[in-house]
Amino acid sequence: MEYRSLGRTGMHVSPLCLGAMMFGAWGEPDHDTSVRIIHAALDAGINFIDTADVYSQGESEVIVGKALASGKREDVILATKVHGQMGVPVDAPLGAKGDPNQQGNSRRWIMREVEESLRRLNTDYIDLYQIHRPDEDVDDEETLSALTDLQRQGKIRAFGSSTYPAHRIVEAQWTAERRGLGRFRTEQPPYSILVRGIEADVLPVAQKYGMGVLPWSPLAGGWLSGRYRKGADVPATHRATRLPARYDMSLPVNQRKLEAADALAALADEAGVPLVHLAIAFVIRHPAVTSAIIGPRTMEQLTSQLGAADLTLDQKLLDRIDEIVPPGTNLNPVDAGYQPPSLVNPGLRRR
Repeated sequence: MEYRSLGRTGMHVSPLCLGAMMFGAWGEPDHDTSVRIIHAALDAGINFIDTADVYSQGESEVIVGKALASGKREDVILATKVHGQMGVPVDAPLGAKGDPNQQGNSRRWIMREVEESLRRLNTDYIDLYQIHRPDEDVDDEETLSALTDLQRQGKIRAFGSSTYPAHRIVEAQWTAERRGLGRFRTEQPPYSILVRGIEADVLPVAQKYGMGVLPWSPLAGGWLSGRYRKGADVPATHRATRLPARYDMSLPVNQRKLEAADALAALADEAGVPLVHLAIAFVIRHPAVTSAIIGPRTMEQLTSQLGAADLTLDQKLLDRIDEIVPPGTNLNPVDAGYQPPSLVNPGLRRR
C-alpha cells in the first residue's frame, strides 16, 4: 500500500484510515470482534486509526487501546478527537444535553479530556489530536494555546480540526501565526460523491496551508454502499435512527440522494467495479486528500472496502460522475456535518 505525507507533520499514512466510530455500543458491541477487525486492517497495510472520545462515550477508544496493546502501538498513527458532549448515557439521542463543561473547545475541557483519552487508549501520546467541531463560545487562541501546550508536553504529536468551514480554518491559521502558537495541520471534513460542498472552499484552503485532509463518510453514511436503490426497501439502521434528517425519504433532498445513488450504482455496474470502490476511490484521488476514513462495523464491510485503494478512475468516468452530482454540491445540506448558528437559530438573523 502507498503511504502519503500527513500534511507537514512528517508522519506518513495509508490512503485508507480505519475509522473506529462503529466499534462499541453504536455499532459492534463485542470487543473481541472489533479487535479482530482492527488487526485485519493493520495486516492489510492500513497504519492509520481514527476515533473520538464521544464515540460510544469512550468505549471506542477503549477498544482501540485493547487492539494496540499487543505491541502494535508504535506501528500506528493514532488519531482521536475532543469536543462532543461526554457524561451522557451511551444511547442518548444526538444532541442530548449533559454537564455543559464536559464538552467544547475550552482549555479547561481539553486539558482534562486528553488525559481521559490517553487512559482509555492505553498510551502515553496521541499522534493526531483533533477538535471535532467548531465552538462558537471559545476563541481560537484559547483552543490553540491549550493544544500547543499539550504538544510541547509530548502528550500529542500534532493537532487538527474537523468539519470546520473554510473561513474558520483561515481564522485559526491567522491566529496561530499572530500569537506564535502551533497550528492545525489537518482538517477532517465530510466528503463523498453525494457531499461535494468542500470542493468549493475547504479543499483549496487546506491545500494553500499545506494541511492534510482526512475525509469522513466517503460512502455518504451508507448511501453509496449499494443498498440504496430505487424500488428497494430502505435499510433500517442505527445511524438512520440517530440522524433522521439524512435518511428520511419523505424529504425531497433525500429523494435526490436516492436518485443519485441509483445512477451511481448503475454507472459502477457499467464500469465493472463495485460501487463501494468507485465511491472511495473518487475521494482519495482528489489531489487535496490525504486519507479517507472508512468505518466498517463488520469484517465483511472492511474487506469490501480495502480494494478501493488500488482503483484509478479515468477522466471519462469522473466526467460521468460530475454529470450526476455537480462539483461543489451537497445534495442534502445537513450532510455537511456542521451548520453555522446563524442558519440554525432564526433569532440570529431576524430583528
